Amino acid sequence: MSGPRGMTRRSLLAASAAAAGVAGSRLVGPGGAVAALSKPAGPAGVAEPVCFERWVGDISTRATTVDVGRNADLAGLEWPAASEAVGLALRVQRPDGSYSPWVSAGAHGHGPDLSPASARLTGDPLWTGGGRTFQLKAGRALNGVRLKLVDVSFGRGARAQALAAGPLAFQAALPLVTPALAAGPGQPPIIARRAWAGGVSHPRVAPEYGAVEMAFVHHTENPNGYSAGEVPAMLRAIYAFHRYGNGWNDIGYNFVLDLFGRIFEARAGGVDEPVVGAQAGGYNLVSTGVAVLGSFSEVPISNAARQSLERLLAWKLALHGVPASGRVTVRVNPAGARYSRFPAGAHVSLPRIAGHRDGDSTDCPGDVLYGELPGIRQVVGRLAGRPARVTLALAAGASAQAAVLAGTLAFLDGTPIAGAPIEIQLRRVSEKGELVTEQTLAQAVTGSAGEWSVPVSIVPGVREGIWLRALSPGGPIAPAAVSEPLHLRAAASITPQSAPAPTPPAAAPPEA
Repeated sequence: MSGPRGMTRRSLLAASAAAAGVAGSRLVGPGGAVAALSKPAGPAGVAEPVCFERWVGDISTRATTVDVGRNADLAGLEWPAASEAVGLALRVQRPDGSYSPWVSAGAHGHGPDLSPASARLTGDPLWTGGGRTFQLKAGRALNGVRLKLVDVSFGRGARAQALAAGPLAFQAALPLVTPALAAGPGQPPIIARRAWAGGVSHPRVAPEYGAVEMAFVHHTENPNGYSAGEVPAMLRAIYAFHRYGNGWNDIGYNFVLDLFGRIFEARAGGVDEPVVGAQAGGYNLVSTGVAVLGSFSEVPISNAARQSLERLLAWKLALHGVPASGRVTVRVNPAGARYSRFPAGAHVSLPRIAGHRDGDSTDCPGDVLYGELPGIRQVVGRLAGRPARVTLALAAGASAQAAVLAGTLAFLDGTPIAGAPIEIQLRRVSEKGELVTEQTLAQAVTGSAGEWSVPVSIVPGVREGIWLRALSPGGPIAPAAVSEPLHLRAAASITPQSAPAPTPPAAAPPEA
């Protein structure tokens, strides 16, 4: 399987202070337009995210107050990479003149694995729900600081907008992702990306796919007192900050949960696929990332959020044939090693369900949530039941165009599963990953040793090739399981053959 292509860092577009309407600021529009402030609403009446910046300069241990001149629903800090940023914190002034609690605003080890080195670092953002006056401080003097800000509410303030819409405004229709695959405890309800993206928050490019060998648990460091109606705007703002402020391809997390127990599809590419996120630098190619909206350094997550987190992890790991307990050895991707606690290229042992701090230099997911992880692992293990693992590989046939797709289906303890259906599926990605379909090309049934095979003819291609996966669709014999993706680089299409398939060799077939 080939590795993902590089994730290009998008540079910010500068505008004059007059165009921004804020002295010392510059404006960056999601479409690259300076006139983003006047952009119309999206198809669902959702405000196009507006990203802008405010130069601050020097900060110290004493609070520095900054009025950014217009509404900001979310804010984060940027500073020179060469400067040691210790104890960075941020807070916003409330409508009554008081300030919110201080929130950590340092770098928390997110980031894409494949990105060029940057002369500046960006911390995690703070959700304000609407505000224009901020206070900043650091554990020691720091210069070259800049505020990055996002407005997703037409300048009105997202919290006020959600309250005006009423508590039922977002509950009327929450589209769920399809299909549902019965792995582990069953697929939990996952709210589709379009419910929060609103037709205005699109990925920059199509997603990349890796493998799911483990899961990272995060928190977003947003204040916990948000309403249910604010959550879609929160996700749009985080998306805009990640994409335009950090230069990533999409929102960094694969999934996001709120304190009400709702699970949201975050990064595009398919919830049942091993989508490469930008959530754990050095490990994105081998993990999935789940973030809980809020700050859990001093308080636990809600019962509803914990139950949803446990069920989601049990389903996602079981679907990819990964145990919830134990550890896995993974290699630190050199391209993302600046975020890691370990050196580039190191092979490190991490829990299958890890806190972000286990792999990267960060306090995420907060002391309290991190302390809950042992109990969460136990519950996830019980919920996962008896997962299965399905494999898919390519073996050469009698000619250059003839080949055999083969694999096995077994429980994680190695017990083979006989008589189970297997589907060979072709992945089709459109709309930059917002629409992903799996077309079933062939079917097979596992033999007494859990083995299966399908003879195929491969039509050569000259472009990026095709992606396949094997699916155990789930049923009374075996739970649902998906194989790691198989990339046929030189293939334009593949056609199943009706002739009996030869028995695959005992040795592992060559990697495609």
